[in-house]
Amino acid sequence: MKDLKAIKGRYYIQRLIEEGEHECQDFKYSVSDASKIAHSISAFANGRGGRLLIGVKDNGSIAGVRNEEDIFVIEQAASMYCRPEQHVEFSAYNVDAGTVVIVAGIPTAGTRPVLAREQDGSWRAYIRVADENITAHPLQVKAWKMRYDPCSRPVILRDSHHRLLDAIGAFPGSEWRDKAALAKLAVASNMSVSSAERAIIELASLGLLEFEHRGNHFAIVRPTTTDSM
Repeated sequence: MKDLKAIKGRYYIQRLIEEGEHECQDFKYSVSDASKIAHSISAFANGRGGRLLIGVKDNGSIAGVRNEEDIFVIEQAASMYCRPEQHVEFSAYNVDAGTVVIVAGIPTAGTRPVLAREQDGSWRAYIRVADENITAHPLQVKAWKMRYDPCSRPVILRDSHHRLLDAIGAFPGSEWRDKAALAKLAVASNMSVSSAERAIIELASLGLLEFEHRGNHFAIVRPTTTDSM
C-alpha cells in the first residue's frame, strides 16, 4: 500500500482504541473528503498534535483500510487544504490476516495558526476540544499570527495590560465570552473595546491569556501556566 509496509501491531492498535477518541486521537472508518479531513489536521497541528486511526469505526470496531485512496486524500488535505502545508507521518499495522490499520500522525505545527480550506474557498483555523474539531476563536487566531509572524513588533507590557489582567483576575468566575462581556471588561479596565481587544490579543500572544472552550462558547481566562501557546 503506497510503499508502506505493514508491521505486526494488533495489541498496539487495540491499546490505542481503548483510549477512545480524545484531544489527540480520532477514528476514521475511511477518508474521502480532503476538505473535511483538513479540519482534523488543522486542529491537531494547532494543539498538541494527534493521530488519525484509519480503518477504525467511530464505535472502535476495526474494519481495516480498504485501499490506498485514504492515504492520498490525507496527503492532499495536508498539502492543498492546509495553510501552511503540513507533514503527516504514516505507519501501517497488521491487526488480523488481511486487515490493516493506518496511523496518520500529525505533529504540533512550528508556526500557527494552521488554516483549513473550506468548501467555499474560505480558510479557518481549528482546535481540538475533547473529540471534536472546533473553529478557533478569532482573537486566538490573531494572537497566533502576532506570536509567530517574524515581522510583528515585540509586545511591551503597559499599564493597560496589567489593568486588564487585574480585571479578569478580580472576577475568576466570569466568562468574557461575547461583546457585552467584553464591553464590561473594557470598562473595568478603563479602556475602549477596541483597545481591550488589542490588549487581549497581545497578552494571548505571550501566553498570559488563553481562550478556553466551555460548552458552546469560549471564555477568556488567565492560564494556570504560561506555556499554553
